[in-house]
Amino acid sequence: MNTIHTLDIAGLEQVYDRLATAIDEAGPEKSELFLVKLALLNAKAMGQPDLFEAQVEAALKDLST
Repeated sequence: MNTIHTLDIAGLEQVYDRLATAIDEAGPEKSELFLVKLALLNAKAMGQPDLFEAQVEAALKDLST
């Protein structure tokens, strides 16, 4: 049985802060590679390609200015 875990606002803020710091640590020349590696590691941890695809679609929404 799969259990769905979600983050509260404090957890999201913690994740956001660490992500922002890690992007800065990677630097502009490596930030894209870092984000791809992170996405692949998270997809593997999710273990559900369909869920990952849904997350990609959600992240793509409203990116245009």
